[in-house]
Amino acid sequence: MRRWIVLLILAALAAAAWYAGLAPQDKSSALSVSKVLGGGDTAGYARVLGPREFSFPADHGPHPDYRQEWWYYTGNLTAEDGRHFGYQLTFFRFALSAEPRLGDSAWSTSQIYMAHFALTDVTGRRFHRAERFSRNALGLAGAHAAPFQVWLEDWSVRSDKAGVLPMHLRAAAGEVALDIQLANNKPVVLQGERGFSRKGQAEGNASYYYSLTRMPTSGTVTLGDESFSVSGASWMDREWSTSALEEGQVGWDWFALQLDDGRDIMFYRLRRRDGSIDSHSSGVIIEVEGSQRLLPAAAVKFEVLDRWRSPATGTVYPARWRVMIPTEDLVLEIEPHYADQEMDFSLRYWEGAVKLTGRAEGRPISGHGYVELVGYDDLK
Repeated sequence: MRRWIVLLILAALAAAAWYAGLAPQDKSSALSVSKVLGGGDTAGYARVLGPREFSFPADHGPHPDYRQEWWYYTGNLTAEDGRHFGYQLTFFRFALSAEPRLGDSAWSTSQIYMAHFALTDVTGRRFHRAERFSRNALGLAGAHAAPFQVWLEDWSVRSDKAGVLPMHLRAAAGEVALDIQLANNKPVVLQGERGFSRKGQAEGNASYYYSLTRMPTSGTVTLGDESFSVSGASWMDREWSTSALEEGQVGWDWFALQLDDGRDIMFYRLRRRDGSIDSHSSGVIIEVEGSQRLLPAAAVKFEVLDRWRSPATGTVYPARWRVMIPTEDLVLEIEPHYADQEMDFSLRYWEGAVKLTGRAEGRPISGHGYVELVGYDDLK
């Protein structure tokens, strides 16, 4: 009976999300990320305990034995007239139970999907965002490996071929729509230790994590009655786990950077409640041809140059950074294309398009990327 009550509550949340559209949520409604991704009750779920062999396209599909996973797409796009856009389309799967199914009804499921869609109109100084929920039943939401697809109602990522690329992304909310295709460029990046990304000291506090860091992108962005032909580059992150954050960890700062010399950099800083950076922070630098070098926590130096307070929630986020990687003779200054890119939904975080400038081995360098700031609301 308790599980059916949970399902009814989730159904109500799904309906509320559908009708609320782009309206902001009440401040008190956001869930704590540290609680959602903490240890909790892990009985019956598979655990991330060490390196494994990845198999594609199978691993592009769902992993329902684990408690949560996500398919994360971000990118910077430019229209023919120079207008700049950033986008995010993310699908989350959460298990309600370690049991495969909660009943005999076609409506019953042990999996719930959540999706976030955002578009940053840099030139127009507007940020559009939307959230949806649905259950993994009756075709409302789900994921498959072959052919690859993940969807929530009419928001979707699909592959037209046996492999995963090219991918076709579609999402629309209100006056905003995205219809783009992502092509192949660099090989899969297995993050951490061959895809085993440790997030803490305790056994199982880790994820399986891989990325596609630079996918040439083209398609259409629609704003009201205007459509823009766009091109640029996208980034995909894939993670699944049962527990990730541990006691004392409140969130993370994640940087995905595409430099104009063809290199890509990912780095995440796990933050502790006392303000320190956890030693399990990590990253990678990907060369033009796809070779990779790990960046341990001590290899990357950060300096926060500015902060921004959300007028909607009062949350204070870092808003400009100086990043130094001495081993690469690389210094970057990273700045949001637009300050207000806060995702104020069931989970509150800042996710936005950024621009970067700096010097690499003494030569000027620039680029674009995405930054995600999670858990700052827990510090208020």
